[in-house]
Amino acid sequence: MRRRSLLLAAVPAGLVTLAGCGDKSSSSSKASASPSASASVPPPKIVDGPLPAITAGTKFDEKPTVAKGSGDPSKNLAVKTVIAGSGKTVAENDFIEANYLGQIWSTGKVFDQSYDRTPLLMQLAAGSIIDGWRYGLAGKKAGSRVLMAVPPTWGYGSSGNAQAGIKGTDTLVFVVDVLNSYNSKSSSTGKAVAQSDAALPKVGTNTDGKAPSIGIPKAAPPKKLVSNYVLEGDGPEVKAEQTILCQFKGEVWDSGKVFEQTYESGKLAQFSVAQMQQVVKGLAQGITGKKVGSRIMVVTPPDLAYGNNPPSGGVVQKGSTLVFSVDILAAM
Repeated sequence: MRRRSLLLAAVPAGLVTLAGCGDKSSSSSKASASPSASASVPPPKIVDGPLPAITAGTKFDEKPTVAKGSGDPSKNLAVKTVIAGSGKTVAENDFIEANYLGQIWSTGKVFDQSYDRTPLLMQLAAGSIIDGWRYGLAGKKAGSRVLMAVPPTWGYGSSGNAQAGIKGTDTLVFVVDVLNSYNSKSSSTGKAVAQSDAALPKVGTNTDGKAPSIGIPKAAPPKKLVSNYVLEGDGPEVKAEQTILCQFKGEVWDSGKVFEQTYESGKLAQFSVAQMQQVVKGLAQGITGKKVGSRIMVVTPPDLAYGNNPPSGGVVQKGSTLVFSVDILAAM
């Protein structure tokens, strides 16, 4: 089982998922921060120190070594941009992809880090991440390395995190390498792939964060699953055990009606491929093996969609074939 980050307070807020698909993967192994630990605290005053030195691994996205804190830490949130990036500016409620290391100020003990695993994908939203990150990373640009000292008030609160060895009085030191950021205006940025089969839907190639068009032919739908690139990215292939962050739009083949989408909702979708396998198998299978950064078109026949048990009250009927446009923004 993939080890869950200690930073995550809960399943990220602001998710859109297909009917019946919840992300239950967050109830995992090691202790996680409780959103109640800092849910009602005021915003911190942000200061520039004191902060311990990074003594090794000083390059961006290189696993760092950080000195133990010297003297008493600030009671405010100390934040310093060690390496300034030039990517997109991160705002509250955005998702970020980051590598990080966290240790205790007074002892220098590392309690969590992602450099030996995979980058963490998280939303900077109240109740989703400790408040020190939510306030300390807002306004920073992708490509930046940020050093922070987070007092208990904006960390794990007075209860601490016993399983991680964090006391309620501990100030925490973090090095965060912000690899990328995503929001409701994000799109895939891959290269356009020819859509030459007249018997299949054609999906728009716009990358402005607006919903792409889906042109469904007036013909019988395919009886087997189809998953094709519209924009082919250059990221790693999605694995069946991963969770993805995406934009998507779903239409019914026969009517052309949209039954669900993220566009214009102000939200992105985040779901585990394994969970989706239990809801719309064709979508899970169509995403698996495709490259991060891509837009794909997936046609799911009824036996790999909702079959004879569609969501009640919607435009999906018994036996409906579904067409999806999916922008795979990130995977974890």
